[in-house]
Amino acid sequence: MFDPTAFENMKVVMEGGFYDRDLGGEIRIIDRNDIINSAKMCRRYDITFTDHAEDVTEIHCTFTMEAGLDNLAAELLPQRKSEMLAGCRILVNFKIKHEQDHQKMQEIREVLEQIWGSGRNIGQTVKYSPENRQELAEIETIISFNRLVQEEQIDDLNEMITYMTASMGALRKIYL
Repeated sequence: MFDPTAFENMKVVMEGGFYDRDLGGEIRIIDRNDIINSAKMCRRYDITFTDHAEDVTEIHCTFTMEAGLDNLAAELLPQRKSEMLAGCRILVNFKIKHEQDHQKMQEIREVLEQIWGSGRNIGQTVKYSPENRQELAEIETIISFNRLVQEEQIDDLNEMITYMTASMGALRKIYL
C-alpha cells in the first residue's frame, strides 16, 4: 500500500463535502471528473453542481483541483524541490445562461468580489451566437487563487463549498 498524496487527501475531503450536501438536498451534483494525464504526469479533479432552485436561469458551479508533476515531486522528494510547490491549484467556475446583457456581467463580478474578497483573480468570458441574438448568452466566471493550496489548509477547502453555495444563491438573486 502507498501513502496517499496531498492531492488524494484533499480530493477525498472535498468529494465528501460535496456529496454530503447533495444527499442533504442543498445542491445537486451533475458531473464529476477525476483525470490522470500520464503524458504530463498531472492530476485534475472537478465536480459540477447546481442548486435546487426551480426557475429558468441555469447556474452551474465547478470546483477544480489540479496538481502537476512539480507538485508531486515536491511532496515525494522534498530534498529535490521546494516544499512550497507541494500542493494544488484551485479554480472555482460559475456558468450562467441569460439574456445578453452587459450590466449583468458587471453585477456578477461585483457579487463574487464581495463574497470571495479582492485577493482573488476573477476572470470572465461570454459565449453567444452572433447569428442568433435571441439565444441565451453563457457567462463563465472563473475565480482563481494566487497561491497553491496545501494539505494543511484542508479545513479551509471544505469551507469553500459554503462560499460556492452562497455565491450561487447571490447570483440567482441577480436574475429574480
